[in-house]
Amino acid sequence: MSGFLMAAGRLGSIAALIALLIVLVKQLIALVGFLMVALKVVIIIAFVGLMLLIVITYLSTRNRRRREAEEL
Repeated sequence: MSGFLMAAGRLGSIAALIALLIVLVKQLIALVGFLMVALKVVIIIAFVGLMLLIVITYLSTRNRRRREAEEL
C-alpha cells in the first residue's frame, strides 16, 4: 500500500507539473498574441499620424506660397 501511494504521489506530482507547464505555455502564447496586436495598432497609429503630418505640411506650404504670390 505504501509503495502504491508513493508511486501515485510521484506520478501525481509529475502530472501536476506537466499541467502547470501547459497552462504557462498557453498564457505565454496569449501574452505574445496580445503584444503583437498592440504593436500592430501602434504601427498603424504612427503611420496615420505621419500621413496626417505630411498632408498638413503640404497644405500649409501651399497656402503660404499662395499668400506670397498674392503679395507680389
